[in-house]
Amino acid sequence: MNSATPALCRTMFACALLGVLGALPAFGQAPEAKKKQPPSPPLKETVATDIPGVIKGGTKIVLIKEGFNATEGVIALNDGSGSVLFTEQDANRIIKVDPSDNISTFLENTRRTTGLTYDPKGRLVGANSRPASIGTLLPEPRVILAESFGGQPLCRPNDLIGDKKGGFYFSDPAGPDPRFPAPPPGRTSLLLYITPDGKVVKPTEDTLNPNGIQLTADEKTLYVTNGQNIMAYDVQPDGMLKNGREFVKSGGDGIAIDSEGRLYSAVGGVRGIRVFDKTGKDLGTIPIGVPPQSVGFAGKDRRTLYVVGQGALYKVQGAMLSQGILVRAK
Repeated sequence: MNSATPALCRTMFACALLGVLGALPAFGQAPEAKKKQPPSPPLKETVATDIPGVIKGGTKIVLIKEGFNATEGVIALNDGSGSVLFTEQDANRIIKVDPSDNISTFLENTRRTTGLTYDPKGRLVGANSRPASIGTLLPEPRVILAESFGGQPLCRPNDLIGDKKGGFYFSDPAGPDPRFPAPPPGRTSLLLYITPDGKVVKPTEDTLNPNGIQLTADEKTLYVTNGQNIMAYDVQPDGMLKNGREFVKSGGDGIAIDSEGRLYSAVGGVRGIRVFDKTGKDLGTIPIGVPPQSVGFAGKDRRTLYVVGQGALYKVQGAMLSQGILVRAK
């Protein structure tokens, strides 16, 4: 054996060890955190494939404006103008867009409103999170309709829908969120109903993680986005809910409905609006240039579809084949 071999081996071992140690962080030093990637910029437009009865293939979905400070709550303005409203909740205001795409501030100091609806009196009602409440936004004076349930304050109401009797279904998420106060001990996310006489009740004992809410035109069925599925409920004469069942296995945020009972769900994971018929059959997806959060029909004949998400506003260019509900703004 060559007498230089042990020395050579020791040298090679030392070099290898230094290489390994050099690749490791210094003692007591944490590895560099993986940088969070910023969201992809909004696409200027997307192009729909054909969904019979809903949208013609080749129709463009165009970006009207980006840079809003959080967007939600798409709803038709109920003045007959064909305009649409949506909430810019982190800017504490509601935005109006007329049929010619002129954008203006409709209302300020909105208590960080997310979802919007109207009641039979024509009052604009919002789901507010600062402070947490359901209350009228217009006309003045503002009226608080709910701010607690079961002796505990609401957490951060998200979406709501008013019925023709004067009641309101609303979602009140309670998961941890550093932007809001911690929920009361033991509090879970709830689906709640404000009865026409002002009582706040739990309309179903199902355990839910509710988000978007929508009623059919005849108000016999309530849809609720619930984690990774959308639930359907039969609405009873007193507003209570029965026969809860999975309508479709699809996550989602805001939901809209058309005059034929088709459901439109804003699904961020597919960057699109998934469309289902009244039996739950998947009819197709309308692509959107950002992960969408809220969707709704507006326009003078309710044939314009508007979508918001990640601070961007889109609309379908030209008329939809489908039509929103004419008897209700949402």
